[in-house]
Amino acid sequence: MLRRIHPIQPNGFKFSATNMKWAKEKIKKYPPGRKASAVIPILWKVQEQEGWVSRPAIDCVAKILEMDPIRVLEVASFYFMFHLSPMGDVAHIQVCGTTSCMLSGSEDLIKVCKEEISQEPHSRSSDGKFSWEEVECLGACANAPIVQIGKDYFEDLSEKKFRGLVKLLKRGKIPVPGSQVGRFSCEPGNGQKSLQGKNKEKNNASVQLALRGKDTVFKKNKLKFNSV
Repeated sequence: MLRRIHPIQPNGFKFSATNMKWAKEKIKKYPPGRKASAVIPILWKVQEQEGWVSRPAIDCVAKILEMDPIRVLEVASFYFMFHLSPMGDVAHIQVCGTTSCMLSGSEDLIKVCKEEISQEPHSRSSDGKFSWEEVECLGACANAPIVQIGKDYFEDLSEKKFRGLVKLLKRGKIPVPGSQVGRFSCEPGNGQKSLQGKNKEKNNASVQLALRGKDTVFKKNKLKFNSV
């Protein structure tokens, strides 16, 4: 698949003060003269901030890392996790379509995306707030089918549950990430059979972090999680 820079570009790009501080700390992890090694995490921070990687952002990253812009573009265009065109302003939904999820109903989730967002992947909804794509294995096969939104996983989905999730997002609400059938982690669907000590928390560690708003893409849109 040929990946090109989007024909319509913003006038410029600038890291927020917080993200610029983060980038400088990240660069310090690499030896002197090896700033270019930080290009992938720095590009990822660009995408977290803006939702996609623009040409001005590529130029900015190149300047920070003392690279030729074409070298940064080579990385951004090679890895499909980087979006070279604008995605949904509120959420870009990644639907896992690999074996476990496909056998568990991911095609139904894709149907919901086509009906609720856009007929074509990588295309924005009519209001520009949402977009979607089918991706390869997201690594949560025991909880299939799943979707990823930003850093958050929504697992154990059905067509009905996923449609409700999308409609909730459209209303400006944020659904609780993690299992959508109440599983704490990836224990068997018919109940945990081992390590049956009482869980002090209702949700596992990654979901707790997302609920506190410390590690979720929704934070940039100033949306708040529903109470649990």
